Amino acid sequence: MGGTGLLWVWRFVVLLQLISGVLGWGKEGHYATCKIAEEYLTEDAKVAVKRLLPDYAGGDLASLCSWPDEIRFHYHWSGALHYVDTPDFKCNYEYCRDCHDSSGHKDMCVTGAIYNYTRQLEAASNSYAITNYNLTEALLFLSHFVGDVHQPLHVGFTGDLGGNTIIVRWYRRKTNLHHVWDTMIIDSALKTFYESDLSQMIQAIQRNITDGWSNDVPSWGDCASNKTVCPDPYASESIKLACKYAYRNATPGSTLTDDYFLSRLPIVEKRIAQAGVRLASILNRVFASPKQAAHK
Repeated sequence: MGGTGLLWVWRFVVLLQLISGVLGWGKEGHYATCKIAEEYLTEDAKVAVKRLLPDYAGGDLASLCSWPDEIRFHYHWSGALHYVDTPDFKCNYEYCRDCHDSSGHKDMCVTGAIYNYTRQLEAASNSYAITNYNLTEALLFLSHFVGDVHQPLHVGFTGDLGGNTIIVRWYRRKTNLHHVWDTMIIDSALKTFYESDLSQMIQAIQRNITDGWSNDVPSWGDCASNKTVCPDPYASESIKLACKYAYRNATPGSTLTDDYFLSRLPIVEKRIAQAGVRLASILNRVFASPKQAAHK
């Protein structure tokens, strides 16, 4: 293979890394988010979720929460739905300004997707009419994207693709900043504090929900004006956290070690907790019985 061929192979590998890097918490983060959500579902929501899941899932939503990442090359149109880019260094998010794909198509972003798939599920649950929507896919996309919007760098800067082009070292390993937040902080936490056991990490987060964050948790799932879903505040939280924690002290070429890891891990764990509680709240409202809905 000539030099030109090798160059194209290298560019293709880099492109694959960038594409994979913008598509969500790692599998562990999404599993944890959905496992936490399962604990807060009402009976009506549990029944509806189980009915929509394929039989092989055994009623376990968490087992399929990474599905939207796994099918991203088949559903190529869905790539833009995993994130929303914001203007460099402004550290704020506005739906009308920011929610579009790279071609300028409106509503093609993570918050737009959350609105869309919530509406699909809500329309089906409020009507006995036959729907053209694939409600299983709607459930899985919604569950995944609620997790994504809580990852701070999924609401990062346009200029660096949410940290994907910021090359750093995570201890000795060369990577990019987005991947650090998607996967490597969680992986390091599992090895350092949880005996490489994800269930231990989830249990620790759940203890914080019922103890350390208990005063704040009741408000996490609320939406203004009794709306079913409200992802815009979640996105605003994420870009503020990205500016305060993710981008800070993580310039290109820097090496991130214990100081960065130990100060950012609590942010990651709290965002997973918030995503889980909020996903449950959305599904509970979507699948509320008519009597419950009347009291919303």
